[in-house]
Amino acid sequence: MDRRTFVAGAAAAAGALASCRVLAENAYPTHAITMISPFPPGGVSDTITRPLDAALEVVLKQPVVLENKTGAAGAVGAQYVAAAKPDGYTLLSHIVSISGFAAVDKLFGRTPKFTNNSFIPIARIIADPIVMIANVDTPYKALKELVDDARANPNKVIYSSSGLYGGSHIPTALFAKAANIQMRHLPTSGGGPAVTALLGGNVNFFMSPTSIALTHIRAGKVRPLAVSSATRVKVLPDVPTFKELGYDLEYYFWVGIFAPKGTPETAIKVLREALNQAAHSKPFVDTLTNLGQDLAYMDQPEFAAFWAVDAKRQEDAIASIGRVQG
Repeated sequence: MDRRTFVAGAAAAAGALASCRVLAENAYPTHAITMISPFPPGGVSDTITRPLDAALEVVLKQPVVLENKTGAAGAVGAQYVAAAKPDGYTLLSHIVSISGFAAVDKLFGRTPKFTNNSFIPIARIIADPIVMIANVDTPYKALKELVDDARANPNKVIYSSSGLYGGSHIPTALFAKAANIQMRHLPTSGGGPAVTALLGGNVNFFMSPTSIALTHIRAGKVRPLAVSSATRVKVLPDVPTFKELGYDLEYYFWVGIFAPKGTPETAIKVLREALNQAAHSKPFVDTLTNLGQDLAYMDQPEFAAFWAVDAKRQEDAIASIGRVQG
């Protein structure tokens, strides 16, 4: 073999290897993807993410395994994903509270373990109004009765939440501030346990995502007092908004999908297309309908812009609430 033939052969081999690498990258995903839910089963993150993962498996033709990593109002799971290998095989399903963790750390003089810049937002799936639901054994048939009781008896009324500065604590604290009332707080590890505390009679009310509350409302186990949307919710047309009742509170409990910072653009592109297809699939949309929930899908550019604005709202809300120990 002469030198010219050898060089040509080596160049062809190198080109073939490069092509194989490109094909390997473009083949993503080649094995199972882990979707981290930072809350226990029963909350809105888990309830929305499980059927979404099932729809995503059909599109990607790979298993999508949901794993619950709970604690610290969703911070434990978020931190886990922020530190994960950014290869597209570890994703995060999180809620509105993801925006405020760094602000809470700052409030308490702690160094943040992660920030919003630790993640790539891929898609928003839903934006669920909050509904205040009271235990049916309480005397509260209207929001005014709860407020009047709280004013006459400071710290008598007890509410549950998914954790300090979590997605249900912040709107409750903002409501308490707007109503100028003092109440007792029972933080739990997630929306599921917070509802359990309400159904068990351990608290008087819970600020619940509509999709989680609806089953219990229809079963007559809880009583809806107000919703946090700008207008009344179509599945609860008789329930007034907080704004109707004189309280400047508008709040949405959204769920979004995130990847660790540094995840290759090739993987993000595949995930964007797959999530869009999965979220709009009939089985997933039917699941949302059964939950009394509407799809509020945002693709990456729109979701990133939305998140930047919403994160500022969350940070301002945390600052206005101030340091809360429990």
